[in-house]
Amino acid sequence: MSLPAVDLGIMAEHLSTHKGVIHKLKMYYSTVQNPDLSKLLKLHIKVLRNHVNTMLALINPDRNGEVHLPSMEIVHLSMGSALSEMEKDIVLEARATAKLMGSDNFNSALMMKDTNVKNVHLQMSYQDVTMQMLYGNLLKAMNGEFVPKVSKEMQRLTFEKYQHVQNE
Repeated sequence: MSLPAVDLGIMAEHLSTHKGVIHKLKMYYSTVQNPDLSKLLKLHIKVLRNHVNTMLALINPDRNGEVHLPSMEIVHLSMGSALSEMEKDIVLEARATAKLMGSDNFNSALMMKDTNVKNVHLQMSYQDVTMQMLYGNLLKAMNGEFVPKVSKEMQRLTFEKYQHVQNE
């Protein structure tokens, strides 16, 4: 099956990025002690390998028919043991990586021409965002992140200012 040039070019760039990110996550995996972080890194590596295999299947010129992205596994975290400072940094970096890759996959899908390639990249984006949320949940459970909140008054003022838009 012949692909549009733009789709092939984007996937070629994604594949080289995936190679580097998988290598980085494997290095992190070999250094961490926290069992929940180990599970997340192992899952992230598996998700990215599935992305690689799926893109290679899409690129295969002998392919006939649609290619489907495997579903993500569901992981259960115990949230039992604390993260070291180094592990907190790893979680922050892995979350940022998942966020960046999710954004890249989504934006790439907007430019892609082949419907199957486009849909698969939207699904990849969703999986990347899911990884971002899982890392965020781990940080939150371990008090590893500060998220400032606005006052109820500021929220109410904003609501009142824009409430009319729903009637436009």
